Amino acid sequence: MRKDWKVYPVDGSAEWAKSSLFFVPETIKTFSNDIVVFPGFCDVHVHFREPGFSYKETIETGARAAARGGYTTVCAMPNLKPVPDCAENLRQELELIQKEDVCINVLPYGAVTVAEEGKEIADLEGMAPSVAAFSDDGKGIQKEEKMREAMLRTKKLGKIIAAHCEDETLLHGGYIHDGQYAKEHGHAGICSESEWGQIARDLKLAEETGASYHVCHISTKESVDLIRKAKAKGVDVTCETAPHYLVLDENDLKEEGRFKMNPPLRSSEDREALLEGLLDGTIDMIATDHAPHSAEEKSKGLKGSAFGIVGLETAFPVLYTELVRKGTISLEKLIELLVFNPKKRFGLPLTDDLCVWDLGSSYKVDPKEFASKGRATPFEGWTVYGECLCTVHNREVVYLRG
Repeated sequence: MRKDWKVYPVDGSAEWAKSSLFFVPETIKTFSNDIVVFPGFCDVHVHFREPGFSYKETIETGARAAARGGYTTVCAMPNLKPVPDCAENLRQELELIQKEDVCINVLPYGAVTVAEEGKEIADLEGMAPSVAAFSDDGKGIQKEEKMREAMLRTKKLGKIIAAHCEDETLLHGGYIHDGQYAKEHGHAGICSESEWGQIARDLKLAEETGASYHVCHISTKESVDLIRKAKAKGVDVTCETAPHYLVLDENDLKEEGRFKMNPPLRSSEDREALLEGLLDGTIDMIATDHAPHSAEEKSKGLKGSAFGIVGLETAFPVLYTELVRKGTISLEKLIELLVFNPKKRFGLPLTDDLCVWDLGSSYKVDPKEFASKGRATPFEGWTVYGECLCTVHNREVVYLRG
């Protein structure tokens, strides 16, 4: 292997990459200074929409999108039909995951409550051997006693409970951040407390029960502060944020559905707090919350469009361009956030999966080129650096540029 091929080592050794590079096609071994090999990325928060909503995405198309973005392991959220709230319902998703045309490692979540309705705790024990963790993502668990019961049961099972924190009593029909843009353009706002208020409740419960608690897609400065203080007290908590919350805020909004997600883009002060949380270790990982919808569902502006954007194919280029190249974080720190921290927290093994990137390649983000069925991205038209040339999973090439 040429010395000018840069390799990011695992545990201080490049032996894993040396052996795995055998499986990289010769056609991309240009050995320029801009070619970099990384471990395959890990995303603990994606929506692959199957079973139930295959017109939005399938496990196959979602997996291909992930591979195109350098991801070789993802955890799929349970807002499906049927909801995987028992072993029988989960089996339908598992059968789809095990199909030969699913090119990466897809791990399902099990729902915390039956049908994600927050009323009755799901069959956690029956699903535990087959799921990465438990979540009712898309909905906050509204009743404190139900969250306490869920935490106690997941603790016995040795599983993480990953929470979408959202107090529905504070939403009041809002659909973007309750900030300056909403006021100036006549939109109904979602207040920050709808997120951080439920996080505060859950952190107290996690301290009380000793449960392993993970907070999904945090977006507010208060959320960062609460989690930072809880970690200092020894609470078993981790959290994630998404690329769009780190590089965009309400000042970037346009009257288009591709800017609508939940939680919404917050204020510039919130974005700065998230960046501080990355730097000081409060935020443990970056997850995409890849949430594809049909073109029709995303064509109704900020008010009428469905919540959710796609992110697997843009995450690394956007983060590398906006955070690493501009000196906010190091490349090594970004890989910790995309690979090592999520795998360690969720108990996922480090393998010899890899992805090969040309960091010197710049291009404009074009959703028409996506492998995902979803096309809604706020990064459409952005010029970014970093092009995935090849992704290898289980020593097989699962993506090759061109």
